[in-house]
Amino acid sequence: MARITSRKNPVVRHMKQLGASRDYRQARGECLCDGEKLLGEAVSCGVPVTCVLTSDPGLYAAYRGADIFLATEDVLRAASPLKTPQTVLFACKIPRTPLPEAASNLLVLENIQDPGNLGAMLRTANAFQIGGVLLTGGCADLYNPKTIRASMGAVFRQPVEAVPLEALAEYLRGLPLYGAALTKDAAPIQAVSLKNAAVAVGNEGSGLTKALLAMCVQCVRIPMNPVSESLNAAAAAAVLMWEMYRAGNL
Repeated sequence: MARITSRKNPVVRHMKQLGASRDYRQARGECLCDGEKLLGEAVSCGVPVTCVLTSDPGLYAAYRGADIFLATEDVLRAASPLKTPQTVLFACKIPRTPLPEAASNLLVLENIQDPGNLGAMLRTANAFQIGGVLLTGGCADLYNPKTIRASMGAVFRQPVEAVPLEALAEYLRGLPLYGAALTKDAAPIQAVSLKNAAVAVGNEGSGLTKALLAMCVQCVRIPMNPVSESLNAAAAAAVLMWEMYRAGNL
């Protein structure tokens, strides 16, 4: 196993750029991930791992398919964009999980800007068997290291597609679209069947745009304590996805 001790090493620079630049990730077709759990998830999902940087010499025996470099904790901190990097940092090919031909339910995310929220939503979507996630508008980068970490490996398994708003109807494939919004005519979620449906969740601060709301057959709201204005976008999406799962499976 080769050892890296310099922050200026080309491998360190490559990983640092993967973590910092969306354009660089797209140009190289790679993304940056951290943690042995995520490494195991990538391998089990068949995602090619191209390079591993670790302070754990015992890792070599487990992952012989990639270039593995032993590094100091100082070098790991230099390569990682995260404040608390783990003992493993690795680069892998950007995973591509296309939407199935016929999904019974879909989650539409519009202008979700926080990568942590996006990753949490992907994790929940995978847990509740959401057929596909459609990203529209200015969503955070799906392959931002913070998105990947928050997804806990779901980014390697969950079907996701970035879709222009004008093409959204085509991707819905006939499923009725419900918008999560606090409008006057919004129906409580228990009054609407979310079986064989799509649900849209909007930006953390401003919600869904008027253009997307116009595409919805109905707005829905989550009943809650009246003194509480709203839920975090990821929490609201989790409640809605549970309702979709319950409607189709319980």
